Amino acid sequence: MNDRVQRLRDATLAARPTISAERAELLTNFYRVSLGRFPTPLLRAMAFRHICEYKTIYIGDDELIVGERGPRPAAVPTYPELTCHSVSDLEILNSREKTSYDVAPGTIETYERDIIPYWRGRSLRDRLFELLPAEWHATYGAGIFTEFMEQRAPGHTVADGKLYTTGTLDMKRHIAGRLDRLDAEAVGTRAEEETERMRAQLAAMDVAADAVILFAQRHAELAGKMAESERDPNRRLELETISEICRRVPAYAPATFHEALQTYWFAHLAVVTELNGWDAFSPGHLDQHLWPFYEREIAAGTLTRDRAKELLECFFVKFNNHPAPPKVGVTAAESGTYTDFANINLAGLLRDGTDGSNELSFLLLEVIEEMHILQPSQNVQISSETPNRFLQEAVRVIRKGYGYPSVFNADRVVDELVRQGKSIEDAREGGTSGCVEAGAFGKEAYILTGYFNLPKVLEIALNDGVDPRTGTRLGPATGDPRSFENFDALFAAFETQMRHFLEIKLLGNDIIEGYYAEHMPAPYLSLITDDCIENGLDYNEGGARYNTSYIQGVGIGTITDSLAALRRHAFDGAARGGGAGAASDPGATGRPCPMDRFLAALASDYEGDAELRELVVNRSPKWGNDDDEADELMRRVFDAYFQAVDGRPNRRGGSYHIDMLPTTCHIYFGSVTGATPDGRAAGTPLSEGISPVQGADRLGPTAVLRSAAKMDHERTGGTLLNMKFAPDALAEDRDLDNLASLIRTYFKLGGHHIQFNVVSVETLRDAQLRPEAHRDLIVRVAGYSDYFCDLSRELQDEIISRTEQAPA
Repeated sequence: MNDRVQRLRDATLAARPTISAERAELLTNFYRVSLGRFPTPLLRAMAFRHICEYKTIYIGDDELIVGERGPRPAAVPTYPELTCHSVSDLEILNSREKTSYDVAPGTIETYERDIIPYWRGRSLRDRLFELLPAEWHATYGAGIFTEFMEQRAPGHTVADGKLYTTGTLDMKRHIAGRLDRLDAEAVGTRAEEETERMRAQLAAMDVAADAVILFAQRHAELAGKMAESERDPNRRLELETISEICRRVPAYAPATFHEALQTYWFAHLAVVTELNGWDAFSPGHLDQHLWPFYEREIAAGTLTRDRAKELLECFFVKFNNHPAPPKVGVTAAESGTYTDFANINLAGLLRDGTDGSNELSFLLLEVIEEMHILQPSQNVQISSETPNRFLQEAVRVIRKGYGYPSVFNADRVVDELVRQGKSIEDAREGGTSGCVEAGAFGKEAYILTGYFNLPKVLEIALNDGVDPRTGTRLGPATGDPRSFENFDALFAAFETQMRHFLEIKLLGNDIIEGYYAEHMPAPYLSLITDDCIENGLDYNEGGARYNTSYIQGVGIGTITDSLAALRRHAFDGAARGGGAGAASDPGATGRPCPMDRFLAALASDYEGDAELRELVVNRSPKWGNDDDEADELMRRVFDAYFQAVDGRPNRRGGSYHIDMLPTTCHIYFGSVTGATPDGRAAGTPLSEGISPVQGADRLGPTAVLRSAAKMDHERTGGTLLNMKFAPDALAEDRDLDNLASLIRTYFKLGGHHIQFNVVSVETLRDAQLRPEAHRDLIVRVAGYSDYFCDLSRELQDEIISRTEQAPA
């Protein structure tokens, strides 16, 4: 990196995350005088415009890409219309040991005086919690599922190529034409009320378009004023260029590489300013979108490779300037990170099915390696069309030990999306965002609704519908497991409980989606998402071409190993000729281990029954070892979960599908789940993603991949597989060849995703003891990377406990 980029990088790494009350104050003042005067879509668009008009504009020294979410880098706005933080929340954020945010006394005073009194009882979270039924609250509170949308706006939203070919003024012309046709269509074909609703939505999109143009113009004016007083002629010229660019984009389609990057950045800021886009907004196929500009300007001599690299590195800094808005409640407990989950896809496929990699794909890998910063997240999309030299370059970066880029099977992603009903062209233009979730970029509202705790459901089934932590009945009575004659009866009880809790989750989701559609439209996001203008509907109301809802299953390794232990030792161990369970006391049932003994051990957290714990830990089938007995149970759980969710209609005219990922929720879910039959202690983390139980995979990486490939990834919208290697396992070039072959093999078997930590246990343990010596240590957590020293002790220990592999 050059000196400019080094200074910007140093500044973003030194910036202290701070809570800014500016957006909350502007929004509150606007709502006080405007609520009830306009239709809701127009109210939201005008509120967005008000913020764009009056928020502080910042242009820093050395910057070539401009614009911040808050009044300065690392200043995080809040979203009281979604979730209004209490004074206690702010004090906790200011004082907590990990991922804290500075909160100035004046910010707390503003909240106490103005923001909390207005939004108490009015925020989306407050109103939703009043609407959701008691059984939802009980199940949610027990940790059987989480709910994303109770305090955030839709994430996993990704830009497609139209941002680079269509100016915002072109979008306004599209709206005007649609309004003209709306009037013509209204005669005799549509109810007047529906026509008026569509007219309000389209008018709101038009106001949102004006707002983002205004926002860019304010940057142009500031850059121009700064240029007038700038003494350095080089910087003066840069500021004049920035001013010119901001006067052109995003009003008009970008004409240069620099303009294209600035265009995206204004769109990014607009999405996350309008609503809390936790999981942010993502550039998607950045290399493909920028390629026409790069190719044309390189040929014309108006851009050099070094200049393009500098602009890309300045662009990366902008993402890193944006810590994620802080959460409250359960979501804060299961997601303590500054990462905002913006994700860049590299390579993949073009719309016609040919290789999507280009020279910029390689240049971006260089940027990733040099910058070594937390954000943005990056991934490589590897298809059968991707040249080996690109994969080789990607694994060379992976060897650096940053935890990125993660690696996706582009062919499988396309298959997943086509199975869900997308056209093959839209699927190829799609990819992955957030952690591992697949979507049709720029054309789909794919919304994650929360995590689902599979091992906790088994715990409740083993207690006849009662949560043993509280003694509260949460599920139906499915029978005392001591009375079950065979394993199938136990599994039937689990499946009954699972379906019961999923029905509660789906009922809550329906209420939440309805509330968003009516009260929390997103006019700007609708403006840039295909077919919202044509449909005259908001993004949150089903306006997009595709509308998907996901429920994310967590703990597949833990529940698989638990069921394997129960089947082997409580039911059919004797039928297997004794096997691993023959040494235990058969008891009166003739089984190797009576259910009574299992239940007592689980209730006591294995206290006093070390023999049983040793039996289930060391002499039971384990997921991740290419063991058909365990892997068949994984498929059985997966199939039951899939059948209970997939294809269910959502309120937005789309359908539900499943993902298998936890972010960091396996830590939270583990904390509310007692001891499990696989020997896991109460309160400890569940298995992560579709990775095996920590330390249970003992036969090397190929066995892990063969087990993971037995899951039908095509029936998901994303699976997450973590692997850990010691640095010396990837020291030689042949080791990189082996790792690339390992990835290709897993993808040929049908895997969706794989990612790697390349760090030794010794380094991680030393970082726990001496964090000051390892401040720049980045590790792969789940679907994202984070600074190891910023993680909770529980999460650090979980990462340390993951099995170290060797690629051959």
